[in-house]
Amino acid sequence: MKDFRELKVWEKAHFLTLQIYKATSVFPREELYGLTSQIRRSCFSIPANIAEGCGRGSDADFARFLQIAIGSTSELEYHLLLAKDLKLIQNSDFEKHAGKVIEIKKMLTTLIQKLKG
Repeated sequence: MKDFRELKVWEKAHFLTLQIYKATSVFPREELYGLTSQIRRSCFSIPANIAEGCGRGSDADFARFLQIAIGSTSELEYHLLLAKDLKLIQNSDFEKHAGKVIEIKKMLTTLIQKLKG
């Protein structure tokens, strides 16, 4: 069993989640159960799946949870794009957050390759 807190990718995903919670706190109240919730859930799913995968018994199980985390990064990427297009976040915030999402996705992909190789 690995300690997820030692993984740089988990640390980055956790920090992004904290930033996303802050960014979505100013979304309109009518989006609380809509886009706000969807963005937050897709975001915290990333570090949560990394943590859960670390608790599994094999590298194959860990890699499977990392794949799920990658799916959540793609979902988050779209939700952020939608929030930008709806003018709920500024372009500069979108670029900042989307860049971090892409970085995390690349890190997850690299980690999966190491586990399988």
